[in-house]
Amino acid sequence: SSGINAEYGGASTMDPDVASTIIQKVWKGYSQRNKTLKLREEELIFIGMQPNSDTPTHHKDSPVSKVSKREEERVLIQAQHEREYQDALVNIKEKIREAEGPDIKENMQDQIRQWFIETRDATGKFPDYPSDDEGGSAAIFKTKNGEGEEGAEGEGGKKKGKKGKKKKGDKKEKKEKGK
Repeated sequence: SSGINAEYGGASTMDPDVASTIIQKVWKGYSQRNKTLKLREEELIFIGMQPNSDTPTHHKDSPVSKVSKREEERVLIQAQHEREYQDALVNIKEKIREAEGPDIKENMQDQIRQWFIETRDATGKFPDYPSDDEGGSAAIFKTKNGEGEEGAEGEGGKKKGKKGKKKKGDKKEKKEKGK
């Protein structure tokens, strides 16, 4: 019966110091849990993992809207850079054609002439120019750079290759002596 009196406001048998310690312990635990919960929510809002409860989620400054806006800007910038890149490629090709085109053309003509002369020296007569079906001048370059050298090496083509290498070496030696 004494337990019932204590529960309903009757006389208490507990020491007042012990009772106040228990009340303080319960209160401090409750208040600390509330503070921790509030600090945790603030931290999540700060790092952008939780929307702020004060501002609407569709606000223009919300992280989600900022990200989508930034993505749209990136797509536009990438498209602009791609256009500039393609224009630059065209301009560079045109500049190369203007600057190096004549040199390339002259080198190719020299190679074709050289092929005609080498073939004449080897066979005793000028060869027929390859037809378009055979590949035209491209066939000359294929036979000259690929298959033709292998066949020419068996017939003394090695000497010509060595002469070319000696010429390059002579040029290097002249440059070194000139220094």
